[in-house]
Amino acid sequence: MKKLTTTLFLTFCFIQLTHSQTFDLSADLRPRFEYRHGYGSLFPDDTDPAAFVTQRSRLNFNYTDEKLKLMLSVQDVSTWGDTRQTSPVDGNDSFSLFQAWAELSITENWAIKAGRQSIAYDNERIFGALDWAMQGRFHDAALIKYRNDGFMADAGFAFSQTEISNEGTAYDVPGFFTYKTMQYLYAQKSWEKASASLLFLNTGFQNFDEDDEADGVYYTQTLGSYFKFPVSVIGISGSFYYQFGKAYPVNVDLSAYEFMLEASYKPVNTLFALGFEAMSGSDQGGSDNNSFFPLYGTNHAYNGFMDYFYVGNYANSAGLNDLYGKVVWKTGEKSDLLVSAHYFGANGDLANDADAYLGTEIDLQFTQKLMKFATLKVGYSHMFASESMSLIKDGRPNDNSNNWAWAMLVINPTLFTHTIK
Repeated sequence: MKKLTTTLFLTFCFIQLTHSQTFDLSADLRPRFEYRHGYGSLFPDDTDPAAFVTQRSRLNFNYTDEKLKLMLSVQDVSTWGDTRQTSPVDGNDSFSLFQAWAELSITENWAIKAGRQSIAYDNERIFGALDWAMQGRFHDAALIKYRNDGFMADAGFAFSQTEISNEGTAYDVPGFFTYKTMQYLYAQKSWEKASASLLFLNTGFQNFDEDDEADGVYYTQTLGSYFKFPVSVIGISGSFYYQFGKAYPVNVDLSAYEFMLEASYKPVNTLFALGFEAMSGSDQGGSDNNSFFPLYGTNHAYNGFMDYFYVGNYANSAGLNDLYGKVVWKTGEKSDLLVSAHYFGANGDLANDADAYLGTEIDLQFTQKLMKFATLKVGYSHMFASESMSLIKDGRPNDNSNNWAWAMLVINPTLFTHTIK
């Protein structure tokens, strides 16, 4: 903390001596209570539900001038009570560096951005900031950026290592789809009420042999597009992605797809939406891998808030067909109520020719703006699981009640802003 305080002081002094620069300091504080009785997976027999409060405490430092942008974001993510009250140190290692990057404007259209950063595009299906998760998601990466008259293109590069070493490049940091190397190209064209994008992503994963020795790198490729446009008063959005190469984590051939189409209509203060998403899956007991995974997106926003699918789970799975609808009512000047329903089915064949229907989920979320920098959110979700859900959830029983309730206070004020022109 002493080093951090010194850095902030020197930055502030630098601002006082220069011109055409902006410095701002903001906070993101969000305690969240959760009651879990079947969140993420079917609730087992003879087990008590879970209840806890987690909290994100984040400080964001931003600096901008004509040619340079800097961001430094530090955070503590902890559970209330996880450290003894009189402990002189936090024993849970919950303090971390979330973002630290610099962006240099080379010309009016070209820029370079490097460092620890969030990467998010389109509807955040493949790349997302994952803001719902207390810790968020970052990438240690370098980007080459181009912007010109409604067109943008980014080329991203990353190479990950466990530590500084004089020998070898074996990479063994654990984590779901933690890549050793990544390259991507993203391009988007925007019009007044429409946009279309194209993404090509290449991710390389360290391969290990039976003796846990590094044995080369295998690669997964993702190619696809996202689009949105109006048709009269109806908003249409959709995506299609194809994954190929080798599959995580067994290094076998992969051929998989994602398809999504949604129509929305918003008369006055109510939003109606109806959509369908399909992610291909592998047949249970089969040898081929046709399981799509949305990789580094904000997956909590899709396929139900109870996170049964693709939120740190469900890789190499039977896939998913998700028919959904949602309504968002404006319940007051500063409040709204979201109600959504999902009808889930397996995309691949289940064992013993089981029915593809997996279950139905109902989600409720109420949002109340308390003041300019404070928002209260309250939610409840219920999963009505079928017998087939047990086949993809480790044989857990489907006849227990599976629900989840939560309440979160989001406080994100701007603490300080200073501009010199």
